[in-house]
Amino acid sequence: MPSVSSLHRSDQTPQVSQDPPQDKKLSVLESHGYYLGKTIGTGSYATVRVSHSERHDGNVAIKIVSKFSAPADYLKKFLPREIEVVKGLRHPNLIRFLQAIETTHRVYIVMEYAENGSLLDIIRKDQYIDEVRSRKWFRQLLEAVDYCHEKGVVHRDIKCENMLMDIGWNIKLSDFGFARTTGKPKNGQTTLSETYCGSYAYASPEILRGIPYQPQYADVWSMGVVLFAMVYGRLPFDDTNYRELIKQVSNKVVFPKDPKVSTACRSLINKILAPLKSRVRIGGIRVDGWFTYDPEAGTSKDKRESITSESDKEERKLSVGSKEVVSLITKQQLQAEATPRDKYRRRSTEEENALMTQEPEESEEQAVKNLNKIAAKAKKEEAKKEESSKK
Repeated sequence: MPSVSSLHRSDQTPQVSQDPPQDKKLSVLESHGYYLGKTIGTGSYATVRVSHSERHDGNVAIKIVSKFSAPADYLKKFLPREIEVVKGLRHPNLIRFLQAIETTHRVYIVMEYAENGSLLDIIRKDQYIDEVRSRKWFRQLLEAVDYCHEKGVVHRDIKCENMLMDIGWNIKLSDFGFARTTGKPKNGQTTLSETYCGSYAYASPEILRGIPYQPQYADVWSMGVVLFAMVYGRLPFDDTNYRELIKQVSNKVVFPKDPKVSTACRSLINKILAPLKSRVRIGGIRVDGWFTYDPEAGTSKDKRESITSESDKEERKLSVGSKEVVSLITKQQLQAEATPRDKYRRRSTEEENALMTQEPEESEEQAVKNLNKIAAKAKKEEAKKEESSKK
């Protein structure tokens, strides 16, 4: 099934025919004032198409789910929950749910259309994002996530592909396929989650280890991965090998030499990509120096020289060659490497699905089940190690 991140596949606003022939019977969508245009995303049992809406006086995106192709679990559990969650959310930095239409054969989910693609598209085009834009978009991401958490909703699949851009180049967090409500804390304790979902490269250590986790703090970890990806143009962790991934997320973040990133930004990334006990919370991010910095306010010459000096020192301590850090995947890399992937890894983009045709597509609920199996296996291995060490 395509993620909402595939709503941006067209670079230009498509031309949509609005006037059906008079002798043609109106379709269900046309009777609701929607006139379908070109396909902008496809999956195993759903298609995303841009559509002109008379009601909204502009283009919208419609996800068309086939009841014949979609698994029963998805139709009965995941899809209704996704719709129920997004219906109650309204924020300028969230893709807005507009309407759901159900017929005998299909479910149509009507959503806001993102004109300017995804954050991942921009990173691939520009190679990396300068700190001014990164700060703006990271702030918008934080506002969206904080709003969701305040509403008792956790996203659980924050990544560059799911951060879309509206006509004004503002972030719109999308794809609530793995989202859920958390309920009110009991006895002051936040409800833990035991569904180990999302994409490996963005998953927190506690999710990867199969430990019951606080989903709000897992969302914060994913935000840190997004920030790293923006300023460096690559991902901080290599998700092609599960065992190596566990080691990487358990150690300090490794920063490449290029591009040059300020000490303050690297410091914030370190605070976020940290063990659960020391991981900064959203409130802490809000008061962080890099997050609150206003470039228009300016700084004194002495302060600028001091910052530069400290940055150089930190650079020497933290930097490594860029080859040691995994890049954001591209079509060329996939074709060149052609290496087998962990069959349980959840694919994070529709492009990967199209390229890795030798592997069967996983449905979202099957991906969750598979990830749960891996997490359970990891827990057993850790338990065995502990028993061996005691002996």
